[in-house]
Amino acid sequence: MRACCQSRIQVRRPASRLGWVGWLVPGVVLALVPKCPACVVGYVALATGIGISLPMAAFLRSVLVGVCLVALGVLLARAMRAKRGRA
Repeated sequence: MRACCQSRIQVRRPASRLGWVGWLVPGVVLALVPKCPACVVGYVALATGIGISLPMAAFLRSVLVGVCLVALGVLLARAMRAKRGRA
């Protein structure tokens, strides 16, 4: 007879029902980022009522694209690690 600590039953964490939202948000933001800094200026002005310069808009766009790519990379790494752990 085996003790409970010697059994081969593995406890898994429950899968998140909304795990796809983590992929959806950075993907949609990345798809909707405008290509020209003038459009970024317009969107910021419409959303906040604050005007920003074109160089600042170009920097903001670059940062937003970078953050989305890093978020997608982290999600991809987690998915690959989880898949490797199951195999």
